[in-house]
Amino acid sequence: MDQLWAPWRLAYVKQPGRPLPTSPADDCFLCRAARGDGSTDRADLVVGRTAHSVVVLNRFPYNNGHLLVSPLAHVAELGDLSPAVTLDLQSTLSTLIAILRRRLNAEGFNVGLNLGAVAGAGLPGHLHWHVVPRWAGDTNFMPVLTDAKVIVQSLDSLWELLRAEWPGEPRA
Repeated sequence: MDQLWAPWRLAYVKQPGRPLPTSPADDCFLCRAARGDGSTDRADLVVGRTAHSVVVLNRFPYNNGHLLVSPLAHVAELGDLSPAVTLDLQSTLSTLIAILRRRLNAEGFNVGLNLGAVAGAGLPGHLHWHVVPRWAGDTNFMPVLTDAKVIVQSLDSLWELLRAEWPGEPRA
């Protein structure tokens, strides 16, 4: 049997039972990314920020280029977003999709939001959209036979590529 090594997932696997943050005081990783001054963006995988949103690489991606788009504020419900924040989030999603099409030659996308823990939200207290690029033929035998997915690019390399494309300077 062949082995597929993915050592970066160990941090995720070793955390079962750890309570999920429900407030910024619980060390929510999206709040930490939102309030960052830019000095830890690489380590926190922050691609960029806008006036109302933050974009972070998914540390445990389903596919190459998997991003999270989140409001800066720790908000759990869509109805709690102002129209300005909602518009900013949608504009950010559109910008990212254009960048991923251009830089990764993505041919399609899964864009999704899980509302609440029972709906699959891994961080139910802080809204975030998943952006997962897709390509024709990107499914192969690995998930079917081994229940494993091969990610073809390192997070650091992807961060550099997307950061170079991010419009404007990173917000401090």
